[in-house]
Amino acid sequence: TADTGLTPLQKKMQEFVRTLIIAILVVGAFNFGYGIYLGYSTAYSFLGAVSLVVAAIPEMLPALVTSILALSGVVMAGRKALIRKLPAAETLGATSVICSDKTGTLTENRMTVTRVYAGGRIFDVTGTGFDIEGEFQIEGEAQPPREHPALLPLLMCGFNCNNAHLSGGGGTGDPTELALRISGAKAELVVDGVDRLEEIPFDSSAKYMAVLVETEGKRLILVKGAPEIVSQMCSTSLDEAGSPVEFDPDTALYTATLFARDALRTLGFAVKELPADQADLRHEDLADMCFAGLQGMIDPPKESAIEAVAQCEGAGIRTVMITGDHPDTAQAVAKQLGIDAQRVITGTELSHLGDAQLEQVAEEVSVFARVAPEHKKAIAEALQARGLVVAMTGDGVNDAPALKAADIGVAMGISGTEVAKESSDMVLADDNFATIVAAVEEGRHAWNNLQKAILYTLPTNAAQALLIMGAILMAAFIPVFSARFVLEPVQILWINLLDSVLLTMPLMMEAKEKGLLDQPPREAKAQIINPLFLQRVVVIGLAIALPGFLIYHHFGSPAVVDGELVDPLLLTQAQTAAFWAILLAHFGYVISARSIYGSFFSINPFSNRWLLAGIALSVGIRFIPTLVPAAAALFRTAPFPADWWPLILLCFFPSFIAIELDKALRRLAGRRR
Repeated sequence: TADTGLTPLQKKMQEFVRTLIIAILVVGAFNFGYGIYLGYSTAYSFLGAVSLVVAAIPEMLPALVTSILALSGVVMAGRKALIRKLPAAETLGATSVICSDKTGTLTENRMTVTRVYAGGRIFDVTGTGFDIEGEFQIEGEAQPPREHPALLPLLMCGFNCNNAHLSGGGGTGDPTELALRISGAKAELVVDGVDRLEEIPFDSSAKYMAVLVETEGKRLILVKGAPEIVSQMCSTSLDEAGSPVEFDPDTALYTATLFARDALRTLGFAVKELPADQADLRHEDLADMCFAGLQGMIDPPKESAIEAVAQCEGAGIRTVMITGDHPDTAQAVAKQLGIDAQRVITGTELSHLGDAQLEQVAEEVSVFARVAPEHKKAIAEALQARGLVVAMTGDGVNDAPALKAADIGVAMGISGTEVAKESSDMVLADDNFATIVAAVEEGRHAWNNLQKAILYTLPTNAAQALLIMGAILMAAFIPVFSARFVLEPVQILWINLLDSVLLTMPLMMEAKEKGLLDQPPREAKAQIINPLFLQRVVVIGLAIALPGFLIYHHFGSPAVVDGELVDPLLLTQAQTAAFWAILLAHFGYVISARSIYGSFFSINPFSNRWLLAGIALSVGIRFIPTLVPAAAALFRTAPFPADWWPLILLCFFPSFIAIELDKALRRLAGRRR
């Protein structure tokens, strides 16, 4: 029942397309009505309205959006971020909060037990990784486990309440359980002679695991779990000599807190002997147990994650750490990572908050500990309610609702379950937080290229619409415009098709601009139709349309005398000249449209070979309807005198000068601010 909802891009494109279509239809209807009002024939007015709509509607926009997102998805896959749902490629660029698991994503996920508490004493444990040659020490002196009767039951409990397997210098299973196996192996414990009879699997809400085993003729319950949970099950503990004494939970929990403050993930252990004939393990049996002690393990932060968190901060993205660990452990690790850890909220505290309070806490707090899966979903929804775009990581089956509810769900490719992957928008092939940051950069690049494509496509479409609209408005005063439009509808379609494929598509191949992660994410409420968009449509539309008008008027006027068309061929040649004038004006705009704000002279003109090839191919293809008679008849064009070319070539400059001047004024205004 988790609601995925539309991505920010889908919402913006939906609003944009709706507004665009309504505006175009309104203008087309006005054009038709105004033509009738001026006394033109219904056919002429209708053709003008249809031509205007054809000119203004960006037919290739859906293909452009899909292509840009698909290309971004390919690039992200090369950086270990596998996009499952295409809009997610851009959603990352708008992300303002990344909610991340700790273990394996922000940390190495290579647990090593470094400290244990048994019989009232604290032991340091040497050795890292899968090395089973470590020692147990007190103040630097080796302590053989066999000489400490309280230590062996603790290690035996962790070694056997366990589903991991060690083999040949490696192992399989959960990293926490592997660490417990290795700490037991350092005490020379082996699996032989211990038979497991029944198990209560670990549950994230219960926060413990229990097994019933038989060893040396005894039946024992072994429990491991969160210290505060295990301590509630116990009435006795082992003293230094291994004898049962009354359990002091305050001392045990204080020791667990000390471990946690040193960024150790700490588990509590308990044992209980049952009658030799009891074969079932029930929850009610987990009472009056003997507290065996604590084991604290370190999972160091990834260096890449520390750098990535800093990059996120520079990019205006807040990193939120969500973990099931002890609050002190979470706080210590968060500080090492550079995450704001002044305040830590637990899942229990979250459960008692109302919606408004939860939203405020989610916006202010960056570390959440001892959380249940349902809390992750609640945190994501609370952040979204504050207008933030949320990315959420997860790997377990019970993370699926949170992954689905977030704006972009990020599943782990190595440790993630299939359910988590199927619920996600993106899968990290390397389970690395730094990969998310790399994908954010690619998402911002995708949005930039999408903006460039839209800011190129719509002004050029507007220019063609102005050619039709202007012709109808001026037909009453200038006879050549009443004889024919500047461009025929088929010519407009031809321009739009070639422009979209050969000029707009290459814009999505633009290289990444520098400093994408030095800028804040765009506001969630930002619209595609903004002042920049409207100004570019008007300025560039006029800069492209005006040369087309002038060329058509200059060469076509002699074909109309006293309102009568006396030379149809000359008028066709004038339309063909305007056809080329519009193309050159598009070239003048597109070479500068490679950057939204940067000057053309700051860009390597040869860096986008796709665009250069598109321009060359566009010129070559446009000669076909100009010179080939069969194509000329289809597109209503005709060869024109060679001495027209110098004037036509000058049409390259108005759009180029207009866009460069617009960008220069914006840069100047920015520097003044």
